[in-house]
Amino acid sequence: MTWIELSLDTTAEAVDWVCTLLPEVKYTNDIKIVKYTESAANPEVQWAFTIHLYLADDFHTIACREIEQVLSPLQRTGLVGALRLTAPVETIAASPLMHRIGQRFVVLSPDLSSSDVAANEITIKLKTSLAFGSGLHPATIAILQLLERHIVPEMNVLDLGSGSGILSVAMAKLGAQVLALDNDIVAVQSTQDAVERNQVEAQVTVREGSLGTGSEFGHWMGGDTINNVPTIQATGTFDLVVANILARIHMALAPDYHQALRCAGLLIIAGFTADVEEAVAQSLIEVGFEAIDCTRLNEWVALAYRRKG
Repeated sequence: MTWIELSLDTTAEAVDWVCTLLPEVKYTNDIKIVKYTESAANPEVQWAFTIHLYLADDFHTIACREIEQVLSPLQRTGLVGALRLTAPVETIAASPLMHRIGQRFVVLSPDLSSSDVAANEITIKLKTSLAFGSGLHPATIAILQLLERHIVPEMNVLDLGSGSGILSVAMAKLGAQVLALDNDIVAVQSTQDAVERNQVEAQVTVREGSLGTGSEFGHWMGGDTINNVPTIQATGTFDLVVANILARIHMALAPDYHQALRCAGLLIIAGFTADVEEAVAQSLIEVGFEAIDCTRLNEWVALAYRRKG
């Protein structure tokens, strides 16, 4: 089969948004993300990565129009560059990527071996997918840094909005037992793939669903409306709830977070910037949380709270 290659440059903040917003058109799910090189330099923008997608030649004209339309908001705000069309290719080459996060985590593309990873480092192998959580977004990096500090072996953890599965795998490799939930079937499949790829099936259960009232909000990332999402009731069974999702969802779910946690349980959240931090914090304090830790990367914030007795 002949493929048409498309590419575009992105900031670190936009990588996961691009993967999430790409419509369901006739391109391969195995997109490539590579570090940006100066060969396509734009002096006005500091790009971080280049994303490559491959379209079936028979459908590429229609697919290009759909992709340009869905990515236009990111282009207008300067988060991604123009879509570039290159020559047809017969095969799709692999794109090895190694990315270190925090003190111990190393995110690897599936085609890379672990030979260059130190004995005390924790590897997370991820297949590039159309689910949020590549490990390249500042919010993901910030929340992983908090998890390094707060995960204790045998913790019972809820990963709400599991996306690519990166957080579920990281917590399992730190010794936790994890329930991974997402309301998007693509994310559920991506999480399950990550769990199996990293051989943590005994520690991670993956399900389609949401916590409490979360099932009422449809697709959190702005995709098509999702109906009949299974609900997990908040019944005080978790030692830790982790969620890397939108600020408005955190605020709406604050009472559910509180009810889902045991006394003195922890909540670790990210997915928003400093401009809404105060509003998110206030919604958590009002239902009985106290702040204990945070990490910041550029304008992105990850917060840790404890449920008061």
